[in-house]
Amino acid sequence: MKKYQNLLMMIAVVVLVAAPLWMVKKPKPGPDGKVVEIFRGADDQAKDVIGAVAPSYKPWFKSLMEPPSGEVETLLFALQAALGAGFIGYFFGVSRTRARMRREQETEAPC
Repeated sequence: MKKYQNLLMMIAVVVLVAAPLWMVKKPKPGPDGKVVEIFRGADDQAKDVIGAVAPSYKPWFKSLMEPPSGEVETLLFALQAALGAGFIGYFFGVSRTRARMRREQETEAPC
């Protein structure tokens, strides 16, 4: 079991990330006939407000990659947040371990 434990945990993580995206049912179009997006973020809402306040506003640049749907965009954002949190956690863990090992070396070495 120990041999496959990491593999099973990785599979479980992938299933936990992907399953909600497959289980969500697409809602019917809104009253205006537009497609209703389930995972709509603050960026889209801000873009709509800017368009209502200043219709002649032109964005400074365009996105390098446009995700095919809002769900994919949300998944990429969550992945980015998870990788950032993992990096920060790894950094603090390494820093703490280095400090602990340094203290242990200082107490072991006779001066």
